[in-house]
Amino acid sequence: MWTRILLFICANIWILIILNVFLYILSFFGINVGWGIYGLMILAVVFGFWWSFISLALSRWMAKRAYKITPVQADEVSVLSEKERLVYSVVQDLSERNNIEMPEVGFYESAEPNAFATWPSKNKSLVAVSTGLMDTMWKDAIEWVVAHEMAHVLNGDMVTMTLLQWVVNTFVIFAAKIVANIAQNFVHENVAWMVRFAVDIAFQLVFGFLASIITMKFSRFREFKADAGSARYVWKEKMIAWLKALQMMKDGMQPVKADWFSTMKISTGKASGFRALFASHPPLEDRIKALEELIIQ
Repeated sequence: MWTRILLFICANIWILIILNVFLYILSFFGINVGWGIYGLMILAVVFGFWWSFISLALSRWMAKRAYKITPVQADEVSVLSEKERLVYSVVQDLSERNNIEMPEVGFYESAEPNAFATWPSKNKSLVAVSTGLMDTMWKDAIEWVVAHEMAHVLNGDMVTMTLLQWVVNTFVIFAAKIVANIAQNFVHENVAWMVRFAVDIAFQLVFGFLASIITMKFSRFREFKADAGSARYVWKEKMIAWLKALQMMKDGMQPVKADWFSTMKISTGKASGFRALFASHPPLEDRIKALEELIIQ
């Protein structure tokens, strides 16, 4: 899931810059959208909406290009490897069971054992798996990872995160523009607009970084939900045993290999202090405990 969040954040940053440049170009030509307190709030709500939902719309497109993913076509399944066919069949089975259009399935070159799903909607999603995961994981583990990513799709996590990001973006934009308006009062009027623009962008990035604490907390919560969803497809005890095995593997790994699993965010140690606020996934021991307490009806 970390890959999906990273792509979403990157899209947010680009759209932040584009929308603000557009806004200041309008202001430069005398088209003022209103800098009063109510005007700023309306502006923040509108821009926060577009900032979030354009990011969502671009997420699948960005993933394909960033990781050079070519989705598997139905007539190509027969030439896939055994593990690749397993990935395809799990995605196909879960989409049929839940009456959604089958997500695109793709593989990408990476030594990291990673997998992610991204989408603008349940019926327009992508499940991507790295070659590192295919090479290093056994079939039961691959089945669980893919089911976990499909649970994110079925739970609508990206759309829910987008709605949350809209609210966060609104307050980030509003607060940054208030600071920028105050800052321009301390400089000469000839450079006021430049100062306002620079301070605005800078504080949107700073406030956006701090606001990601909220986004990451939501992400950790949704990981438990995805684990529960996956447990309904894959035998729960099998998942617990596999996570415990990963925990043991992590403890005995060399630093480089530990980074691989850190990327996948399935076997990271418990973060502490300020760092823990920015963790996208809960620690392994917490996920194992949640699964042990999970009652599947």
